[in-house]
Amino acid sequence: QVQLVESGGGSVQAGGSLRLSCAASGSTSSSYCMGWFRQVSGKEREGVAAIDSDGVTRYADSVKGRFTISKDNAKTWVYLQMNSLKPEDTAMYYCAARIGPCVGVWYRSLYYTYWGQGTQVTVSS
Repeated sequence: QVQLVESGGGSVQAGGSLRLSCAASGSTSSSYCMGWFRQVSGKEREGVAAIDSDGVTRYADSVKGRFTISKDNAKTWVYLQMNSLKPEDTAMYYCAARIGPCVGVWYRSLYYTYWGQGTQVTVSS
């Protein structure tokens, strides 16, 4: 079992920045894929970014150039640095994990086994 706990959400004005953190604990594996997703009420959960155990990153087109996913191997934490935030970035953000590498369908929520409880990000115009 893997436990994921997100933190760092909040309210910010458009153009501002936030950094989300995801602390992973429990069973570990040398090969994993960690993802950040977001969801607005009434809509499907959307893949935002992913990083695998080799540090290879993937991003949704909507956040490329603005968001950066990174990891701290020593602390088994994953981060999402969000810059130039827009009102359309407002959502509940979730950390997710699966054992094994990220592959082409990294953006699909069904691909992941473990989920955090989510942290709210609100961007005002």
